[in-house]
Amino acid sequence: MKHITMKVEGMSCEHCVKAIERALKEIGAEGNVHLDQGTVDVSYDESKTTLDTIKEAIEDQGYDVK
Repeated sequence: MKHITMKVEGMSCEHCVKAIERALKEIGAEGNVHLDQGTVDVSYDESKTTLDTIKEAIEDQGYDVK
């Protein structure tokens, strides 16, 4: 498993947390959102998904990955 922390802008509430975590789960990754820090810790298997796919899944929910 690979672990990364991504800076994500536009998150402000519990709905944001659930939307991002659900989107990551759908692509086979696990996410832990930190609203106060504006970050998402992501764990994923590189043989099942890519960093680009993770970024796209978050951006598809309406957030900006930096």
